[in-house]
This record gives sequence, structure tokens and C-alpha cells, in this order.
Amino acid sequence: MGKHSIPFQRNKKRWPLMILLLLVFFSLSTAVVFFVRSSSDPPDIPLEENQIRVADRVGERIANPLGFMKSKLVLLVSHELSLSGGPLLLMELAFLLRGVGAEVVWITNQKPTEPDDVVYNLEHKMLDRGVQVISAKGQKAIHTSLKADLVILNTAVAGKWLDAILKDNVPRVLPKVLWWIHEMRGHYFKAEYVKHLPFVAGAMIDSHTTAEYWKNRTRERLGIKMPKTYVVHLGNSKELMEVAEASVAKRVLREHVREFLGVRNEDLLFAIINSVSRGKGQDLFLRSFHESLQLIQEKKLQVPSMHAIVVGSDMNAQTKFETELRNFVEEKKIQDRVHFVNKTLHVAPYLASIDVLVQNSQARGECFGRITIEAMAFQLPVLVMMVLITRWHRLNEHFMFTFENSGTAAGGTVEIVVNGTTGWLHPAGKEGVTPLAENIVKMATHVERRLTMGKKGYERVKERFLEHHMSHRIALVLKEVLRKSNSNS
Repeated sequence: MGKHSIPFQRNKKRWPLMILLLLVFFSLSTAVVFFVRSSSDPPDIPLEENQIRVADRVGERIANPLGFMKSKLVLLVSHELSLSGGPLLLMELAFLLRGVGAEVVWITNQKPTEPDDVVYNLEHKMLDRGVQVISAKGQKAIHTSLKADLVILNTAVAGKWLDAILKDNVPRVLPKVLWWIHEMRGHYFKAEYVKHLPFVAGAMIDSHTTAEYWKNRTRERLGIKMPKTYVVHLGNSKELMEVAEASVAKRVLREHVREFLGVRNEDLLFAIINSVSRGKGQDLFLRSFHESLQLIQEKKLQVPSMHAIVVGSDMNAQTKFETELRNFVEEKKIQDRVHFVNKTLHVAPYLASIDVLVQNSQARGECFGRITIEAMAFQLPVLVMMVLITRWHRLNEHFMFTFENSGTAAGGTVEIVVNGTTGWLHPAGKEGVTPLAENIVKMATHVERRLTMGKKGYERVKERFLEHHMSHRIALVLKEVLRKSNSNS
């Protein structure tokens, strides 16, 4: 079977030494926090260039665009608390709001019945940052929702909380609700989830593609109309950027992870970093990886030894799908080439250690694909790491784009990819297995092009996808929603 790799839990004697080295080379204590982080026509707000472009010059003080939220009471309702993208993104917003002095209260609607280490750790991470964590049920939840200046529902599933808890108070709360939607799957279009959607102050969605999909699907399937909808692309946290831009730290991380995995510095590592599930396409990625090894052998190409890393496993409860993945690896006799890594909050070590990130989400793809812009931040030429794909997508005279590495041309990726400039596209589904395999081979054989693509992707991140860019975009939405809420009140 592939290696059951869980870095930073084993080999514990080396980990404190690496932390010490990182502390020496970072000037900020937060630099070693590897945080992972998410009107109907047209489906966006007018985010003009001069509204989201702020100076990046060293030493220049930038006014926090969320400063107007100081002393505001914000209730955040998440359907779950886990290491998946939606909850982590909402947590990041909670910290941004706390940073400007807002009072932030967190509610998790669905919690495991048994004690859960992930939930415990994430809750205490929030408590340490001044976020109040309360029960989703009871009078305190109702009182907080009525008192709050703003209520943010995170994901479509969180809509079930409204009727279940607020009951007769729902109409009083809806005018101040901002619904942050990340889903692209059809099974989320149920009346029990989103029947109140037309009556909230606004919906915030991570990509134009997803916003258009929700607009059409809610109308056709449920016969309801979307509220004023704001498209807000995401940005990388300061902590992640500090790690990504520190060459010494990246080298230490790269060496440590590769040593743990048992791969050499000159080996090529291709990784997929997502929760392991059929929708994320790990099975198709492994088939493509195996096919790329066959192509290299057939063409007698001279390339470094190649490895595949699947980050996002659950070592405690292997699913049927993950068992299928491991059986495939064993059947094809590529156990020494494939490494399974447990799901983690800390993606920076893996981004520092690999050469190419593969984003292979299937069906309609990712709503945005946060890991893609995080990966782009690590495309420093000196490390010869990952490949990024970017593509301009023009809507409503506003350029909105993101980045994805060898990503499927589905979902928000169509706003992300410039095929051949910062990476290569491949189709979704089984039709994409061979094209992805060919792209893997091209990445292995075109070193200079791989470096150039990584550099261009990094430049795009610096231009549009930093934390302050996202803060500006979200600030415009929150101002509009608060204005509308006050007007309704």
C-alpha cells in the first residue's frame, strides 16, 4: 500500500528543531502559523479596479477596509466545524473582523455527537482570538441573532438553522442576513435549505460561475429568485504569504517533508490537496499519474523519479472510496511512488515540498478553489515547485480571475485559468485522464517552462489575491448589506 504518511506527528525530535530554525528566520511571531485556510442580473457588485487595488509598497501603511465594523456585533452560523474549506474560510473572516474590533459570535449548527479533536482544537483557536463560541440551540442563540448587526450564514446547509432555532423570529432576522454560499453540488438545491434565500439582505458567492449556476438552478428547480448577489474572490492570508515568501523557511520545510516521505530533493512531486472524496477526483488523478509513468517508460524519456501525494486522508476512518484508491495503487504496483497524507490544517509544509499541484475536482468543479491561490503563492522560481494555470474571464466589464494548478476546466476554474501561460487545463471526468497524464509528462520534461509558469502565477497572486484584496471586496459587501439592513429596520 502507499505510505500512511502523517508528517509532524512522527519524527517528533526533528520538528522542534525546524520550528526553531523558522523562528530564527522570521521577524514576526505569526510567520510560523501555517493557516489554511470559500442582484440577479448581473450576479456581481461593481468592484472597480481603483476600489480593490491598494498599495503593496514596503513600509506603506494601509487603512483596514473593514475598520467600519468596529464595535459591530456579528453572528457567524456555520453548518459544521471541520478542516474543509467553508468553515475555515468563515473562521478567517471571524479573525479579520476581530482584528478591527468587531464583536464576533460563532455558532456551529451540526456538531458530532462524540468528542472530536478537530472541533475542540478549532473552537479553542477561535476562543484564543476573542471569538465567542456558543451553542446553536437555546435562548442565547436567539437573543444574539436578534441583537446582532449582521448575521452571516455560511453555506446553503446552514439555512436549516433558521427555522429549527429561530422559529417565529425568522422574519425579524432575515433583513440582516448575508448568506455566504460555496456549494456547487445539485443536492444543495432543496427548499428545506434555501427557502428563505430570496428574503435575505444579500448572497455572497466565491465565483461568477457559481453565482450564475445558483441563479439559474434556484429559478428552474425551486421557482425562487436569488437576492442581490455579490461575487467575491478570495485572497491568501498574511501568515501563508509570509511563509511562502521566506526562502529559508521553504527550504527547511521542503527538506523535512521530503525526508519524511522518503523522496530525494531532485525527485518530482505531484500533489492533490483536498478532502478525500470521489467529487475531488483523487481516483482520476492516480489513474493519470499511473498513465504518465507508462508514457515516460514507452517514450524512454529521461526525467527525475516522480511521486504522487494525496493530502486529505482520514487515517482513523478509511472510507470505501479511499480503500479503492489504495487498492488501485497496490494493483498497479506503484506503492513506492504514491504517498497518502492525513488531512491537516497546515498545508504550507506540503506546498513548500512539492513541484506541481493538481486540482482535479469533478462534476461542476470547485466554487473557487482556495488551495489554488495558496499554491500560487509558493511559485518562487528558486524553489522550482509548482505549476499554476490562469485564465482571464471577463464579465460585466470587471476582470475577475483566480488560479489553479493543472485544474479542471469546471466551476470557478473558468475564471482562473490561462491555459499554457501559468499551467495547463484538462477536461473533467474520464475524458481528462489521458490529457492530465500528458500534462504531467510535460511538467516533468519542461523545467524552464515550469519555472516560468510558477513565476507568472505568483505575480497574479500579488496583484489580486492577497488578504487585503479580499478584505476590500468583503468590505464593499458588508457596507451594502448593513445599509440595506438599517433601511429595512
